[in-house]
Amino acid sequence: MDSEESTSSEGLTLITLQRRQLVGHDILLARHGNHISSMRVDRSNDRVVALLDDGSLDSAPNLISPTLQLPATVRSVLREDWKMLSAWAGMAALVGGLMTAAAVVLGTTADPAILDALSSYNAY
Repeated sequence: MDSEESTSSEGLTLITLQRRQLVGHDILLARHGNHISSMRVDRSNDRVVALLDDGSLDSAPNLISPTLQLPATVRSVLREDWKMLSAWAGMAALVGGLMTAAAVVLGTTADPAILDALSSYNAY
C-alpha cells in the first residue's frame, strides 16, 4: 500500500493509505470510457486487460517508462535489502544475548556490595 496526502476541511495534511493506482486502468478508461465491461490485471505480463461491451479485448501496460523509479514500498525494501537487515538483526540478537549472559553471570557471582552500588547508582 502506498500513502497519499489529502487535506481535511481544517487545512491539516492527513496521510491516507490507498492501494497503488495502476497506469493501465487509466489508459484503458481514457481509450474506452463507459464501454468497459470488466478489467483484470495480468501480473505476469505487467498489463491490465479490459473486456469491452462488444466482446473485444484491449490491454495497456502498467509502466509509463521502464526507467521510471517508483516510490519504495516495504515489500521492495525487504526484497532489495534482506541481507543487510538480516545481518543487523543477527548482530542485535548477539549483543542482546551477550548482555543477558553478562547480567546473569554478574547477578550470580558478584559481590553483594558491588550489586548494591550498581543498583543504587541512579539514586544520585
